[in-house]
Amino acid sequence: MNNKKKNILFIAPIFFDYYKEIINEMELLNYQVDFFCDSSNNSNLFKVLSRINKNFVKIPMHFYFKNSIIKNIRDKNYDCIFFIAGMTFSFSPKMLEILKKKNPKSRFILYQWDGEENIKFVRKMHYFFEEIYTFDRVDYLKNDKYKFLPLFYTKDYQIIGQNRKIDFKYDISYIGTAHPRKLFWIDKMANAFRDILPNQFIYHYIPSKFKYFYHKLTSKEYKKIKLKDLYINKMPKSELMEVFENSKCILDAPQDGQNGLTIRTIECLGAKRKLITTNEDIKNYDFYCEENILIYDGNRKNINNSFFIKPYKEIPVEVYEKYSLKNWLKIILKNVVQEDNK
Repeated sequence: MNNKKKNILFIAPIFFDYYKEIINEMELLNYQVDFFCDSSNNSNLFKVLSRINKNFVKIPMHFYFKNSIIKNIRDKNYDCIFFIAGMTFSFSPKMLEILKKKNPKSRFILYQWDGEENIKFVRKMHYFFEEIYTFDRVDYLKNDKYKFLPLFYTKDYQIIGQNRKIDFKYDISYIGTAHPRKLFWIDKMANAFRDILPNQFIYHYIPSKFKYFYHKLTSKEYKKIKLKDLYINKMPKSELMEVFENSKCILDAPQDGQNGLTIRTIECLGAKRKLITTNEDIKNYDFYCEENILIYDGNRKNINNSFFIKPYKEIPVEVYEKYSLKNWLKIILKNVVQEDNK
């Protein structure tokens, strides 16, 4: 049996701590992982500029790629180069070409954690990859270049799901970034059900005042939103998990340009919590059931709906485990398999 670890170069956005969770799980699966952020600067200004036009960040990305990435991987050969792409993805085709020439035997894998409509610039880099996954089922159906793979829940949410609760502090809760469309629908749902779900915890996080004023100028959903309605400070993970554990139901809504299920949706599955969402495509997933998931279309639902009157319905174990981070990685890395994990 060959216990030699295989090397992975992992490039992904610094989005909360998900990249750390992925790295940790890959290491548990016996991979050696080197990580780099997908952009040279994680500031909000840089993120906004990169979303407007990648040419605005071309020069700093060039120096970052040359002096931080290439310099540090110069003497290494990778079995796999694994990219997660979202709106902050700032690599160029030339950069991927350099990585490809340096690692001719490496398997290049791309996971698109955003709707294709939001990351059109990534299309011109698709030909570098042997495998391309997307979290968006609609994008997958439109183009056979994609493999469909929804997001995952981590072990923290699995632990919550294992500890069954009867009494909850909050009827509904939401903790997340105040993207314009998401903010609008979360507030609309919270208000719609306030009389029957009165104990609410809503935490709209905005990374900076700059981001607030940017949305204020560009998004109609922010027209009546005041800065005092939002939270500048990111909630510590321990507090977030405490709110999640003490919530009977979670609110969620996708961003503009996305049909794929958000990671919060899958975290609800992992934690075995009920969900109210605006994403109608959730009906097409194998864990959907009316007892656990309510789809909100802008109209108040009948309180006699099974969602309100029945307890959380357990789903089959094989369906539940299918959405774990461990299984997610095993699918992505199945062609970069460790001998001792076969």
